[in-house]
Amino acid sequence: MAGPLTGLKVIEMAGLGPAPFCAMLLGDMGADVIRIERPGGLANLNKNDVTARSRQILELDLRQSENVTELLRLVSNADVLIEGFRPGVMERLGLGPDVCLSINQRLVYGRMTGWGQTGPLAHTAGHDINYISLTGVLNAIGQADGPPVMPLNLVGDFGGGGMLLACGLMAALFETKQSGRGQVVDTAMTDGSALLSAMMWGFKAKGIWGNQRGSNLLDGGAHFYGVYECADGKYVGVGSIEPQFYDKLMALGAISDPALLEQQRNQAMWPELRRRLAKVFITKTRDEWSVIFDGSDACVSPILDWDEALEHPHNVSRQTFIDLDGVTQPGPAPRFSRTPSEATQFQKTALSEVLNRWTI
Repeated sequence: MAGPLTGLKVIEMAGLGPAPFCAMLLGDMGADVIRIERPGGLANLNKNDVTARSRQILELDLRQSENVTELLRLVSNADVLIEGFRPGVMERLGLGPDVCLSINQRLVYGRMTGWGQTGPLAHTAGHDINYISLTGVLNAIGQADGPPVMPLNLVGDFGGGGMLLACGLMAALFETKQSGRGQVVDTAMTDGSALLSAMMWGFKAKGIWGNQRGSNLLDGGAHFYGVYECADGKYVGVGSIEPQFYDKLMALGAISDPALLEQQRNQAMWPELRRRLAKVFITKTRDEWSVIFDGSDACVSPILDWDEALEHPHNVSRQTFIDLDGVTQPGPAPRFSRTPSEATQFQKTALSEVLNRWTI
């Protein structure tokens, strides 16, 4: 069975991070993704490059004008083009959106950058940490008495970058069905990381979220939403926000402390209640607590490392992780009931093969 994007023709200009992640998502869902690599680029790829899966690799030296002409032949039959260079690079190659849309008016041209195509920083180098720093996100993550904590590169690169680009491409393709015209999708990781924090901005507007990290509802300030060390030095994550779930936490944790039982929503008490709850969790190992809370609505979960996550029964049941050519990695998501996605290993291809397949 074919994935939901079967028939979609995508050109990906080889890059790093969020743009390849976006192309992987589309490829997993069945899109015909052709990744344009510079000569020798394929030698730098191997099966361990997870975000390079589910596409074909075409090596082209775009310093040669004849190869740019050949790539434009592909563009004339493509549905989507994805590029993640600094503003102006594609234009200098002769592959900017004006050129591409002039030969294919239905093309959706996806641009992935950190700062966006416009603005004072548009031409400046940066990485995930820089983008989430400027949008307030990084300052909000971490303990009250410590420095900001980096959330890997999940917020800027992949959530606010690659995944948002995939969403934007799908929206533009839907509009193209109505208008017959393509457009440019300008995706900036600064915009995306800001957008991912929309709920916090809503809380801030209501006066229930402040600038001091580690003092708010979802940043570790609340004793019922945070991380606790166990007797073996491992940790559990507690998310017992709703009163009925908090009651389960108290009951299954055999907690009789009146302050903990009665003062859940008293924000002034949160620091003290966190200290008291920490004394409870330190009495048992992580796995002992896991048995106690397993299957309950207390919203308590063991914090697993990468290897342990592979063995958790829920992940095993849903095949959250797959083995592709001996490389363990996350499987395609989301799940489709009728047109399931499939991850495949990347393959080298030739220009003639793609032209034969794509030419109408």
